[in-house]
Amino acid sequence: MATQVTDATFDATVLKADLPVLVDFWAPWCGPCRALGPVIDELAVELEGQVLVVKVNVDENTSAPAKYGVRAIPTLILFKNGEVLDQMTGAVSKTAIKEMLAKKAVA
Repeated sequence: MATQVTDATFDATVLKADLPVLVDFWAPWCGPCRALGPVIDELAVELEGQVLVVKVNVDENTSAPAKYGVRAIPTLILFKNGEVLDQMTGAVSKTAIKEMLAKKAVA
């Protein structure tokens, strides 16, 4: 399962992580977000030890989405060493997410 992250824990969990971090910016009322949720949770299990997979509820946490220009959800942003490596918006496929991770974060 993906780890829930808040504005208060974002810096410590995401920006200071030893692993690359895939952040799912989502909201409970968003249909595409709900469709993507199980895929995010599967990736969290599959990539354990390689990539940290976390979720940020944009309704409850507004600072991190604003800081990174999240205008539409779901938005996935890949961080490594506190820097944005890549991002995707919309209900993208698991294959597309894994391809991005393979190119940018996972050896």
